Amino acid sequence: MSSPLRAVGQALLGSFLVLAGVAHLTFARTEFRAQVPPWFPADADLVVLVSGVVEIAVGAALLLVWRHPARAVVGLVTAALFVAVFPGNIAQLTEHRDAFGLTSDTSRAVRLVFQPVLVVWAVWSTGAWRWWRRRRVPPPEQHA
Repeated sequence: MSSPLRAVGQALLGSFLVLAGVAHLTFARTEFRAQVPPWFPADADLVVLVSGVVEIAVGAALLLVWRHPARAVVGLVTAALFVAVFPGNIAQLTEHRDAFGLTSDTSRAVRLVFQPVLVVWAVWSTGAWRWWRRRRVPPPEQHA
């Protein structure tokens, strides 16, 4: 069983992702489009819509899945999502694009620092790191 602090962390992260996903699809859609690098080989609006649906699904999974190993898998998927969007955040900094009030290179750089925090939050709150380390590896077959 998870500690209450981890459970609260998982629920908060799930809630945050559901809200972010809804924002992708509705009131912040234009802001999210501004974050899609122009060199990305897909329509920016489609990227925003698909990523919004993915964020809602991942957030809902964080809110609904509490038993291991599924919980740990959800944590790893969440961490992978944060890693997947990191290049877009780097592009926003290097291409000096404004979005969500990030109107200076300093503010965009500070945001980059928090992306690894989200990865750690995902694996910590779901127990994914502990589960990954403790999972049983089958012993090698004995040869006679």
